[in-house]
Amino acid sequence: MGLVRKYLSADGLIQVIRHSLRQEKLEVVNGSDYSWQDCVMSGLAIFAFKCPSLLQFEQQITDEPMIRRNLRILYKVDSVPSDTCLRERLDQISPQQLHRPFKKIFAYLQRGKALEAYRYLDGHYIISIDGTGQYSSQQISCKNCCEKKHKDGSKTYYHHMLGAALVHPDQKVVIPLAPEPIIKGDGSTKNDCERNASKRLLMDLRREHPHLKALIVEDGLASNFPHLSLLDELKMDYIIGVKPGDHAYLFDWIRTLKGQSYTQIDDQGTQHQFECYSDVPLNDANYNYRVNVMVYTETKSSGKQQHFSWVTRLLIVETNAMQIMRAARARWRIENETFNTLKNQGYNFSHNYGHGYENLCSVMTMLMLLAFLNDQVQKLCCKAYQKARHHVGTFAGLFEFARSLLKLFVWESFQQLWIFIGDPN
Repeated sequence: MGLVRKYLSADGLIQVIRHSLRQEKLEVVNGSDYSWQDCVMSGLAIFAFKCPSLLQFEQQITDEPMIRRNLRILYKVDSVPSDTCLRERLDQISPQQLHRPFKKIFAYLQRGKALEAYRYLDGHYIISIDGTGQYSSQQISCKNCCEKKHKDGSKTYYHHMLGAALVHPDQKVVIPLAPEPIIKGDGSTKNDCERNASKRLLMDLRREHPHLKALIVEDGLASNFPHLSLLDELKMDYIIGVKPGDHAYLFDWIRTLKGQSYTQIDDQGTQHQFECYSDVPLNDANYNYRVNVMVYTETKSSGKQQHFSWVTRLLIVETNAMQIMRAARARWRIENETFNTLKNQGYNFSHNYGHGYENLCSVMTMLMLLAFLNDQVQKLCCKAYQKARHHVGTFAGLFEFARSLLKLFVWESFQQLWIFIGDPN
């Protein structure tokens, strides 16, 4: 167990990533001083160090000899590529080639028993899936850009991605999985694009984690027959939102039924009311595809109400109604704890780190998510990191302090750095 746990620290995670890249057997760059591994690890360091741009990263490497030495020691980068070279090299990598580190780190989390606390509702792991925007421009594009045509004849080029994360109603730490880029060939509408990208993501998820007892939670865009059938085929359970405007037939159907009603009041005085229905047709076109429906009303002690509804193949009874509702609402953790963190906590998700001609935009996003995964794993498993963060007080403050120390001293490991920050005496 101790040997496994050592890989759940910054130094161990970097070792896992480098080993994963070697397994990918990326082609040798003829006539170049920079290996693929050096380019990928340099790209990862940009987000690990929370650099706001590639240019600033290059300036720090050029102007700060300690930063350059620490990059070589901590990330095992033999030759640090220039801004231009880094863009050119990463542009040629397929995002699929960066899946392996996500899979390996997840495996170490499982072997180290770090994910036991994430089991929920009969041993399921809740996977929240949602899309978000990365980049848009009316001038710059690549061959994989999605296009939006406007009435005046102009076009907007954009990149979106579909993210997935392991979440839990009672756990603040989320574990991101490999995201799936939404590309030009995925369709002309938001629904088509996310649906096609979702198919790739789910098939990759099942191939990479064949025995994972997954419970998929998503918004109402996913409550369509092809998507639900795919989840069944992949042996994944689901709790997915439905709205009366999109599923009129389903809601008309349950109005004719007498469902099972359950009411619970929690310690804060909030009332939870559940109306549950079994064996309901998803829609008139797919009458034989049956789902169970939960219609839920939350009433705060102040009188404020919220209403939600979901479909699932799980059996809903009084003893699990609260758990099913909490699992469904954990979906928002991918927005709050993942996307919002990437946008507002130093990862600079909304910044264009480079577009390229092939895959640069998507590859940089993959590296950003990989850096975020490293931080989340340390937050969950690394005592030295936890102590350092507690001592500084905030996530942003920790990395601001770390950057200043990386400019001043040479560090033999991140463990040494975190111990110094957490206990400088």
